[in-house]
Amino acid sequence: MGYGEKRGDYWRARYKIAPGKYRTLADANGELLRFRTKRAAEQAANEEEAKVRGGRWHDPAAARITFGEYANRWYAAQDLALSTMQNYRRHIEEHLLPYFNDLEVGEINRHHVEQWERQERGRGYAPATLKTWRSTLHLILGDAVDDGLRETNPAARRRGRGKRAGRSRNRGPEKVITDALGILLIAERAALLTGRDDEFVAVVTKGYTGVRWGELMGLETQFIRPGSLRVEWQLYELDGGEFHRCPPKDDSYRTIDTPDFLTGLLSRHVAAKRPEPCRCHGLRYAFNGYSAANGAARRPGAKLVDVARKAGVSAGTVSNVLNRPDSVSEDRRARVEAAIAELGYVRNASSGELAAHWRRSGFASWLFYPATTGSYPTRAPYDAHPVPLLAEPWPGIPARGRGAAQRAQACWVPIAPGLTPHGLRHTHRTIMEEAGTPPKLMDERLGHEDGSVQARYSHVTPRMRDRLMDALTEQWEEALDMRRAMNPGSPVGALDALLRSGERPGQKVEEESPRPRSSPNFLPRPPRNAVRGGLPDRKTAPHLRVHQSGWRDLNPRPLRPELGRRRNQG
Repeated sequence: MGYGEKRGDYWRARYKIAPGKYRTLADANGELLRFRTKRAAEQAANEEEAKVRGGRWHDPAAARITFGEYANRWYAAQDLALSTMQNYRRHIEEHLLPYFNDLEVGEINRHHVEQWERQERGRGYAPATLKTWRSTLHLILGDAVDDGLRETNPAARRRGRGKRAGRSRNRGPEKVITDALGILLIAERAALLTGRDDEFVAVVTKGYTGVRWGELMGLETQFIRPGSLRVEWQLYELDGGEFHRCPPKDDSYRTIDTPDFLTGLLSRHVAAKRPEPCRCHGLRYAFNGYSAANGAARRPGAKLVDVARKAGVSAGTVSNVLNRPDSVSEDRRARVEAAIAELGYVRNASSGELAAHWRRSGFASWLFYPATTGSYPTRAPYDAHPVPLLAEPWPGIPARGRGAAQRAQACWVPIAPGLTPHGLRHTHRTIMEEAGTPPKLMDERLGHEDGSVQARYSHVTPRMRDRLMDALTEQWEEALDMRRAMNPGSPVGALDALLRSGERPGQKVEEESPRPRSSPNFLPRPPRNAVRGGLPDRKTAPHLRVHQSGWRDLNPRPLRPELGRRRNQG
């Protein structure tokens, strides 16, 4: 039982925490609590001792550890997948530590959390992104409660509090999808941007199977089989630049049926390419990255990831030091700057090796985005600008080298602005819905699992699979016919063979379009005396825009950076 002890002109509360061990009651800041009467001191001491007996007592001294110290200790104790550990580290280093680092775990309150969230929201981050970071903070402080460092979790959201704006308050933009013709045209443009067939086959494969990005990059040649492909692994890109080979998301191992046209496309691609084992894992993958032109990637020197490893931080933290030094603590900034000086890192200098695999951000920004919108994205100090094209052969060859904008004769119009590589997964689901595919088969192809009773009593039959293959083949052939009506040939070798193999007897065929050479860095160019009179008519070339006046006037709709994302450049 607690008791009150007289100390001069006040009483202090003493309560028992262990046999023969008493403690004086203090506030959250460690300051002694003084009582006017003995009765008040005894009552406070008994209440605190009741918490000790009930297992609800927390040592105030232990709560004086700073959030930065506890977060480091918490992170080191986790044993999770590499991808999860990477995400936690990025959340903590780049978004939680700049605000909470020096605060004691016991003094963090709801006001601190709300102020931090308003600060991050003011920087333009999307609500879904903030929700992810707050979940990480909630997880850390929740473990602090379990460790006895505090009584409650201030990051927990209280129901019925805050603004009431209906269901659409945190609603994001609707996911952009396309159709079979859109998949074909985007795949053709992606191949024209690189000058090889790989990207054409990859985009078509993703659009007609719905595989995830990591599963597409991790598709080994041994898992491409007649009439199907097997999803056994995925490649997950870590912040350090390495590719981690791991099981597919949620262990969604599966066999995906492929139509005959896709089976033939993949088989011909693998036979022509003859992939060599990659340096990362010693395995043969169906798709790999794109080589840098002029040997730029072979230049020696330290990379940003080397600086991150040397300083013991994430690559994002190094990027923040280079771009937003005020958002990084002095200790981390000093370590990064010391690593930069020691390694002789030169910003914006190409120093990597030839890419064994596509980077997700590089593919999305510099291939998929230009293919869907017809423009290159904004990259400081340059604004978004149309892809400069030489108009022939149709649908136009990207102009390269110095003065490309001045030599341009045309540019592409948008096909599906806002479409992302993941949007092709949504597109495949929508195409299956249009074909009347049963939900059980759709979930099987996409690697989803429906735990409902209805799904438990539903099964996939061979007839269902055949109907889906027939529907996908029909959409593919219709898309080819529409593309053939625009122009019977293509500079993309794989597509050109498909277009010409389906020509009708007696159909008038124009002169064959030149095809790219085997080198990925070479793109065919029209004769020097090519004139504008040979440009396709606007009706027969709906996604080609003729250069008429002022290169800057070709894209009247301005492109704005997506809210909620800040580019980390370094």
